[in-house]
Amino acid sequence: MKTSLIILFLLSSAFISCNSEKKKVEPTKQWYKGNLHTHSYWSDGDDYPEMIMDWYKSHDYDFVVLSDHNTLAEGEKWKLIPKSPSHEMGFQKYFEKYGDQVIYREDSAGRIEVKLKTLAEYAPMFEEQGEFLIIQSQELTENFEKKPLHMNVTNIQKLIPAEGGNSVPEILQNGLDRVKAQRDSTGVPMFLHINHPNFIWAITPEDIMALDGERFFEVYNGHPMVNNYGDSLRPSMEVLWDKVQVAYLTDGKPLLYGLAVDDAHNYHVFDQVSSNPGRGWVMVLAEDLSPSSLIKAMERGDFYSTTGVTLAAIDFDGESLSIEVEPEEGITYKIQFFGTKKSNRTLSGVLLKEEQGLSSSYTLEEDDMYVRAKIISSKLKENPYQIGDMELSWTQPVLKK
Repeated sequence: MKTSLIILFLLSSAFISCNSEKKKVEPTKQWYKGNLHTHSYWSDGDDYPEMIMDWYKSHDYDFVVLSDHNTLAEGEKWKLIPKSPSHEMGFQKYFEKYGDQVIYREDSAGRIEVKLKTLAEYAPMFEEQGEFLIIQSQELTENFEKKPLHMNVTNIQKLIPAEGGNSVPEILQNGLDRVKAQRDSTGVPMFLHINHPNFIWAITPEDIMALDGERFFEVYNGHPMVNNYGDSLRPSMEVLWDKVQVAYLTDGKPLLYGLAVDDAHNYHVFDQVSSNPGRGWVMVLAEDLSPSSLIKAMERGDFYSTTGVTLAAIDFDGESLSIEVEPEEGITYKIQFFGTKKSNRTLSGVLLKEEQGLSSSYTLEEDDMYVRAKIISSKLKENPYQIGDMELSWTQPVLKK
């Protein structure tokens, strides 16, 4: 009897040990919702950091950045409130909500100036461990021959000033190199992504093809002036994505991942000519809600971009990419798979498969360079980038192993 108990104890211990080891090797991951491009009164946004953070937190975001142009929210900054009904009403809402913490003054003309809260001051008002995170960011803003060259740096630790350059690719590469230098010197994970390439038609596919080290760009930006869909002469963001993807893989570079972002500037008036929050975001599958975990997950491609479609599962086993949609009642879904054939690289981003329903999969063939999925909903997007837009999502491209 004693021998049997000893054996039972040893078996139980082994079982517990195996389970514990499995938990260490395969930590639990979950999806986190976030926006990586947003503006405030610290540059050209039209609201206060606290009001913006409150909007995102109350709309079930897990993480967000304020990526103001060539500035970090530190030091002393006063904002003169424009004499307009929406801005004045915005101040009243701000004062009613945070009155005991609002520092302001009036000049002799009755105009109001507000002292803006720094990141160190407003972050503790909203951040909660495992619930809501604010990541420091900067929109590195450059120009070349009147072309706006904008790059967001997620989890930046020190301001990177505009430096200029002799061409579009040179300026973009300088930004990448300076972010890498800061990452290497601090040991802190961070990344640069290219913003809205078609804004004033500033950045071409060829400009991005010339870069070394770029991993992310905005396949969708909610600002009404960014030309997401291209025109008769210039490519849409999805066409650009596939063109650059083929060039990168041909040159032995890593995959390029596509982000959906708000690029929100306007928080008082919600309409088609305003750049509002809630238009595009990323869903990141990470081990925890920390900048390091989120960035590492995104660099692995463990995220998807969306304007409203929620995915229940994305699975890639090295051969087949499988998609499962989280359904909404009364809504239908179309799942498309896009890729490029090795035997015909000039024809990039071809539709490989299309299927109606809540799930679908595509098995890569030997001739496939990569595959990515796009999910189209029958649900109209609320306050869309463009009238008539349906809710969408995009998975990241994968390679056959």
